[in-house]
Amino acid sequence: MMNVLVINAGSSTLKYQLIDMENERVLAKGVCDKIGKDSSISHRVGDRKVAYEKAFPTHTEAFHEVCHQLVEGEAAVLSGLDQLAAVGHRVVHGGSFFRDSVLIDDDVLEKILSITDLAPLHNPPMVKAVRSCQEVLPSSVPQVAVFDTAFHHSLPEKAYAYPIPHQYRSELKIRRYGFHGTSHRFVSGQLAKALGRPITELKIATCHLGNGSTVTAVRHGQSVDTSAGFSTLDGVMMGTRCGAIDPSIPAYLAAKGGLSSEEIEDILMKQSGLLGASELSSDHRELEQAAAGGSDRAQLALDMYAYQIKKYIGAYAVAMGGLDGIVFTGGIGENSCDLRADVCEGMDFLGVRLDAKTNSATRSRLQEISTPDSRVRVFVIPTNEELLIARDTCAVIGK
Repeated sequence: MMNVLVINAGSSTLKYQLIDMENERVLAKGVCDKIGKDSSISHRVGDRKVAYEKAFPTHTEAFHEVCHQLVEGEAAVLSGLDQLAAVGHRVVHGGSFFRDSVLIDDDVLEKILSITDLAPLHNPPMVKAVRSCQEVLPSSVPQVAVFDTAFHHSLPEKAYAYPIPHQYRSELKIRRYGFHGTSHRFVSGQLAKALGRPITELKIATCHLGNGSTVTAVRHGQSVDTSAGFSTLDGVMMGTRCGAIDPSIPAYLAAKGGLSSEEIEDILMKQSGLLGASELSSDHRELEQAAAGGSDRAQLALDMYAYQIKKYIGAYAVAMGGLDGIVFTGGIGENSCDLRADVCEGMDFLGVRLDAKTNSATRSRLQEISTPDSRVRVFVIPTNEELLIARDTCAVIGK
């Protein structure tokens, strides 16, 4: 029996999946939402769903309720917590410390907390979730940290270093860290399986496209460049985040607009991207509907988004010295056939030829959407970060 509980803790949420790793089957999943205020839990086992409101002042009370649902609730799937083999935690930021997934101990937690400035909304809740698990679970249940940033530690220095004085790069640990690493690692591995080729001989551009979006160059199984940088603001424009912009713009907004640093950060993080360009919505689906109805602003936002993704794919084809495959994943990448068509349009010179009919019919399933004569294979591959975290957890505790 190898039951792994995967935890993804946010500032006010605790998402979870229980996976039987003997057959990689999801036994149960759910989320505790709005922890600290008007909290609730939604727990699902197969087609059966249990949802209700309950006060969770902290992540500890929320985790108590998760365990209750797993063991004693209306849709229990375990006879006791001793049936848990391990817990795997998603950690957004591992800084410069962690290149791989690791067994959690006090030293690991101290290092994760020491880089709170790099991920203030994510790292502290993750540590709270670990502490909650320690309070509730038997001490014999190991916990493993799986880092979003770890996959990108293979970036060469020329790709991760910023051209600012070395003093600041060194003392303040300013570098390109990259994000969505678990997703990029998972879908690139899935593409290699789909092609029946070793990932060590492939050059792949993976596009994780959702409210947060990143594009990564995966050469021979390793990340060699990625659009996200020191923070999640860099790279492709996103739902409400600006993506890469001229770095003089914040200073100009401060000087000419009289805005504080906090106001500027709020604009770039929460008022920009698809929302800022369209002035309508951050939801890609709503913008597609608005554009179909004749909205020029919605169409502009969609065009900008597709254009930026296209540029990164082209740049990474050059950086890798070729391109064997393109993967679309994430909520938008898996579901928007129009976005995929717009990104791939005009890429014939790279050897990209999209099958329009197959592309239009594909939603959230593993499917090749390129034509038989396309030199570059294009796939839609649903991401599964929870499964990758569970696999890493098993690998770490098995050492």
